[in-house]
Amino acid sequence: MTTVIISTEYIKLQDLLKFENLVESGGIAKQHIQEGAVMVNGEVCLLRGRKIRPGDVVAFNGGEYTVAYAD
Repeated sequence: MTTVIISTEYIKLQDLLKFENLVESGGIAKQHIQEGAVMVNGEVCLLRGRKIRPGDVVAFNGGEYTVAYAD
């Protein structure tokens, strides 16, 4: 599992995909999310603006990602 360090309260799902270079653009992120290709905490998530906070697990394209706050 890959840990993404954030300095804000949360990161939006589409922004997490872009930040980790899993997609090339927000439009592509939106497409994958709306097609049901992204899971959050074991459930398909169709909301590109879903707030991802520490403890949440995002699964996409065979990888798993979580977030943690910067120290």
